[in-house]
Amino acid sequence: MPNRVYDTRFLVEALYSQDPEFQRKANAEKRNREKYVSAVALHELYRLTLSREGRETAKLRVALLQKSFKVVSVDEKVAQVSAELRHKYRLSMGDSMIAATAAILNAVVVTDDSHFKLIKEIHTIWV
Repeated sequence: MPNRVYDTRFLVEALYSQDPEFQRKANAEKRNREKYVSAVALHELYRLTLSREGRETAKLRVALLQKSFKVVSVDEKVAQVSAELRHKYRLSMGDSMIAATAAILNAVVVTDDSHFKLIKEIHTIWV
């Protein structure tokens, strides 16, 4: 079973979706596998939570996420692969860094963001 890198869109849906079927599938998706999240997705989730729910909730949410997921920092290798993908596919910096993380880890990106489907160097799934 391949490792997973979770995009910000998955994390947001898993937190805010009111759809019980999605919640069930999201919880099942996260069981029994190596779960990775880019530090970029942490940044995006923190920023969103900060604007919606305030600083204390944002801090708590990120702390809990760090206990459940392995956080992958942006290092030189991620930066270089990200720049190549960003140039080749005209991606945002955030998407290119998440895609680079998945490419380096040989992992599947869990997302419904159509930008990721264009990237030949990675695979994507949605729950």
